[in-house]
Amino acid sequence: MSRKNRRRNFKGPWITDSLGVDRGDHLTLKLGPPGDTGETTAEFENIPVAVAGGIPGEEVEVAITRRYPDSLAATVVNVINPDTARIEPECPYYLACSGCQWQHLRYENQLKLKEDRVRDAMQEYPETASATVLPTIPSPETFGYRNHARFTVRKDGEIGFVNRHTRHWLRIDRCILMAEPINEAIEVMQGHIRGITQMSVRAGVNTGDLLIQPKLPNPALPLESGGKYYTERLLDRTFRVAGSSFFQVNSPQAEALATLLIERLDLTGSETVVDAYAGVGTFAALLAPSAGRVIAIEESASAVVDAALNTEGLHNVEFIEAKTEDALPEISENVDVLILDPPRRGCHPDAIAGAIKLSPQKIVMVSCDPHTMARDLASLCCNGSFILEEVQPVDMFPQTHHVECVALMNRG
Repeated sequence: MSRKNRRRNFKGPWITDSLGVDRGDHLTLKLGPPGDTGETTAEFENIPVAVAGGIPGEEVEVAITRRYPDSLAATVVNVINPDTARIEPECPYYLACSGCQWQHLRYENQLKLKEDRVRDAMQEYPETASATVLPTIPSPETFGYRNHARFTVRKDGEIGFVNRHTRHWLRIDRCILMAEPINEAIEVMQGHIRGITQMSVRAGVNTGDLLIQPKLPNPALPLESGGKYYTERLLDRTFRVAGSSFFQVNSPQAEALATLLIERLDLTGSETVVDAYAGVGTFAALLAPSAGRVIAIEESASAVVDAALNTEGLHNVEFIEAKTEDALPEISENVDVLILDPPRRGCHPDAIAGAIKLSPQKIVMVSCDPHTMARDLASLCCNGSFILEEVQPVDMFPQTHHVECVALMNRG
């Protein structure tokens, strides 16, 4: 958004107008803890500054990258007292790209920061403040793990990313977070796909499948594109995933996540399990052999079609195509286990009310946002309805501040 449009949409004066600094100016700052975007926090003249490339406790010289109405964004250009956890980033695009936040940090320190981030979120609510937060489960691969990439394409057919603060486009010839088949596809397409503005590549790292969308405008390229789905294999089961359907971006950690659920739930074969926000049926399919019955709820029509195929041969699985907040209150039978795997914004209040009314023996919440997860867990714990046993962070996204969590609750 342009400065002119931001001024029009922001209600109130730009308090940063009085600072006398703007893009490109340098400041010396003392860095605090990471904020919600993974950047370290600082202050200049009592105005918050989000600093890319810093580590808490460091004193650094930064360059202002953007001035917002009530805050500043900046990037480290010189470290005055480097932390012992600081390392040299491997990516030549680091910080200019903004897709990674923590490549300059040793991996063990990344894991600890993610654990701390989850614990801090839990302490925002009295109902979850004393929750047991376990150490973050590391990813077996810290680079080359992403099976899904989205790119912005310029008029000349070049492929790249857009920096979230500067809005500058950056040509990307190879992203070291991406699985190798995605980088191989980038090499073929780079500079040769004029006529589109956005494109995505999804790879089945365990199947060899590749899904490129949309249809590429250059028929001379030796790549199939414009397909509707691809397949991926997790724990010896193949899943079909439509281009519009959600699937975890880290396949080995998706297997670890499913294994964690299987171990924690310890099903005996008689339980009724409700899998809410079921997506393409990953948890439903992998838990069904150990359960008596699985009821999967999903509102995306394309995901339900995928899920029906992904659970073929599992006769104890049924699907409800509806919003979770609409479907949960309509379930009248006894439920032993409820799985909640909502999008980043968390559960709708009616879904929380439906879960409390359903009163299962156990609830497992899977979330990629610690703050919305803490809010929803606190609502479920209200009045002693459920007891939060533990929260397990899982590093699905190395080199970034994002973290997946699995929270286990028992009926109060």
